[in-house]
Amino acid sequence: MTGQPREVDVLIVGAGPAGLAAGAELAAADAGRVEILEREQEAGGIPRHCHHGGFGGRLDRSAYAWASAAGSAYARRGTTGPDFARRGVAAAVAAGAALRTGVTVTGWAGPRTVETTGPAGPEQITARAVILATGARERPRSARLIPGTRPPGVYTTGELQQAVHLYGLRIGTRAVVVGDEPVGHAAVATLRAAGVHVVAVVTDRTAPALRLRSPRVPLLTGATVTELTGRRRLSGVALRHHDGRTTTLRCDTVVLTGDFVPDHELARRGGIVLDPGTRGPAYDAAYRTSHPDVFVVGNLLHAVERAGYAAQEGRAVAVPVLHRLAGTEEAAGAGRRLVVDAPLRWIAPNVAGPDGARPVGDRFVLRTGRRLPRPLLVVSQDGRELHRQRLLSTAVPGRPFTLGAEWVDRVDPDGTDVRITAR
Repeated sequence: MTGQPREVDVLIVGAGPAGLAAGAELAAADAGRVEILEREQEAGGIPRHCHHGGFGGRLDRSAYAWASAAGSAYARRGTTGPDFARRGVAAAVAAGAALRTGVTVTGWAGPRTVETTGPAGPEQITARAVILATGARERPRSARLIPGTRPPGVYTTGELQQAVHLYGLRIGTRAVVVGDEPVGHAAVATLRAAGVHVVAVVTDRTAPALRLRSPRVPLLTGATVTELTGRRRLSGVALRHHDGRTTTLRCDTVVLTGDFVPDHELARRGGIVLDPGTRGPAYDAAYRTSHPDVFVVGNLLHAVERAGYAAQEGRAVAVPVLHRLAGTEEAAGAGRRLVVDAPLRWIAPNVAGPDGARPVGDRFVLRTGRRLPRPLLVVSQDGRELHRQRLLSTAVPGRPFTLGAEWVDRVDPDGTDVRITAR
């Protein structure tokens, strides 16, 4: 059953911060019929169940400019995740974008045609341009290959926040949080709001990525989870320390945080080239992929950045999409790959476009696999140095750092891959 065929001008898959921002911007620019599809029953993405503050404020400087053009205080101080999500939805709908929730894209029926299923039954939707904004997800316990029994009480951060803030479920009494990235700190706040005692935050890093906001929560560095124990309910988390010691923390709840991966299944099934570093689609500063009519934005590209940054990318993709609709853009997939050397893990964007386009904020985002005190970043191509930049701070795993983009117009479009090294 192929479903009823329909046509739109721009189809956006995913109604998180990036997808909503793209829909608002394109609808306001009279791009034709702009339709946003969301598989959840409520739009807004991850911020819907992130009840802490800072969205759009100092902690998240790239606010929804299109949602706060009137100069609201929200843009200056920041707001909670649910309020941020509601404002994003309202802005997209007010601009004229059609928002459909409970609709899942199941595959492709052509280069610009997707297959969907939803309350109205199966459909085939053909668009002049498709934007993938499917976001990222945390890897669950099974993907992390943590041994032990399979008792209740094991969560990812997203599962925890949904259970507490959306469904009001009882979590447990004693919890261990695995991971000290910012999302791990959000998990601590959610647990404490639910009345759960946080036994410890555990990380296998020898130095913490962030200082815990609560001094009452112990931070155990250099510790690896070796086993989960318990039958009817989780009873403990076994650890191995870097010095060889082993301990077991008694708890009935464990939250596995961080370790995000792009939700790239739809991109992969569409034959879009993926970047081996980010594991999301390979893309240039104009958010073009290897397919000329498919654009990508948000945390599908770099798992993960703050919601405001994803929204800023959603706004930025409007210009290249409008050029594509008008037939005035450069060919997709015509740039040079950007490749990082270890210990760097990835760079985004990861393609230097043929037109010298610069990324949002005039910066590339990078991640490292180990701690780098004030590294010197060197950009080169075919033995020719294009740029060097000394970071004034330490680059740490799990935290983004940036590289200026003033060198992109010096890339030889006929040369080999561009390499970024850290010295």
